[in-house]
Amino acid sequence: MAGLKGKTIFITGATRGIGREIALRCARDGANIVVTGKSAEPHPRLPGTIHSVAKEVERAGGTALALQLDVRDADAVAAAVERAADAFSGLDGLVNNASAISLTGTLETPVKRLDLMLAVNLRGTFVCSQACIPFLRKAANPHILTLSPPLNMRPRWFKDHVAYTMAKYGMSMCTLGMAEEQRVHGIAVNSLWPRTTIATAAIEVNFPEAILRASRKPAIMADAAYAILNRDSRRATGNFYIDETVLREEGVTDFDQYAVTPGTGLYTDLFLD
Repeated sequence: MAGLKGKTIFITGATRGIGREIALRCARDGANIVVTGKSAEPHPRLPGTIHSVAKEVERAGGTALALQLDVRDADAVAAAVERAADAFSGLDGLVNNASAISLTGTLETPVKRLDLMLAVNLRGTFVCSQACIPFLRKAANPHILTLSPPLNMRPRWFKDHVAYTMAKYGMSMCTLGMAEEQRVHGIAVNSLWPRTTIATAAIEVNFPEAILRASRKPAIMADAAYAILNRDSRRATGNFYIDETVLREEGVTDFDQYAVTPGTGLYTDLFLD
């Protein structure tokens, strides 16, 4: 594996959870990490800010650029990508991690919440990808990696949270279309999804505690993302990767290291049969 030393990775929603973990995993190679997120000041209930993660990136061996960013603001996204490319003389990867969730039915989903999920998930992924592509076309091994599920059109994945499913599948449709669109330019466009639930704030808030205990740590997604970002962009594109499958392909056999509660049965994530 060539490694990411000197490569520049732009990560959305990098202040906590999976985004932070990916930032730190890439930083251990000596990568340049563009840490973006809305949290520039400490949140009363949630850990992490762009500045605290930037410090962690530097301690891990990377170089950090902390940029406050709301992915719903297309002008701000374009400006942030320009600034990042100027700071590090280009871009090598984009990780579309920012996401909003509401596991609610049609009547229980306020229109404002619908708009938030579509704006952050679908539109944010599109806008960030659009802004990064011109720079990625100049890179040696460019990647766009979006944290979204395989497109599973079974009604069971729509009936309980149709708005959220549409928003996440919108991200996946960006992968489907952009992979073919950018294939000629050598940009890999892939999605990554966990086989099990991941112990993040989203799981803690939206699921019972038993499911949190039956989850894996964000490190498994970070290790899988790292492996994908190192793959040949002209060959590994248009895939809907599952974290465990990626790591098995890389020779990983010990998955207990990722368990929140080793020995406990794991809870399969949404959208996977």
